[in-house]
Amino acid sequence: MPIKYDKLFSLMREKGLTTYRIRQENIISQSALTAIKNGKSVTTDTIAKLCKVLNCQPGDIMEYEEE
Repeated sequence: MPIKYDKLFSLMREKGLTTYRIRQENIISQSALTAIKNGKSVTTDTIAKLCKVLNCQPGDIMEYEEE
């Protein structure tokens, strides 16, 4: 998949958002979190929820890279 989420994990560290908190507060589903960790596609609703909690734009958490 040409979408990379490295920027998401950097921003999460910067803002103190852990995967534990994501699961505990049910910000996104466990399956969506696993998909992101594995570089798979996720819904725009998932991206929107992450952007809301991190107060950012989609381009701040993901980027396109040609394969």
